[in-house]
Amino acid sequence: MRSVTVRNVPDEVHRAIRVRAAQHGRSIEAEMRDILESAVKPQGRVKLGSMLVEIGRKLNLTEEEFALFERARDKTPARAARFE
Repeated sequence: MRSVTVRNVPDEVHRAIRVRAAQHGRSIEAEMRDILESAVKPQGRVKLGSMLVEIGRKLNLTEEEFALFERARDKTPARAARFE
């Protein structure tokens, strides 16, 4: 797991995080991890795989129709990027 140092956090922000951590019964560090995770991974985010499954269900794709997509899919491995 990565480690991050945040400098120059205003006193009032640090106090607010400390109060919020106490309300949730966890450390300031655990509270900050939760705040960061909530910011970058919101609860209502759309997950691509789930969205595609839902589209397939709405369209009532048959196994034969699904097989057409599977046959048309490019299965060649991706080439590595070259930076020259």
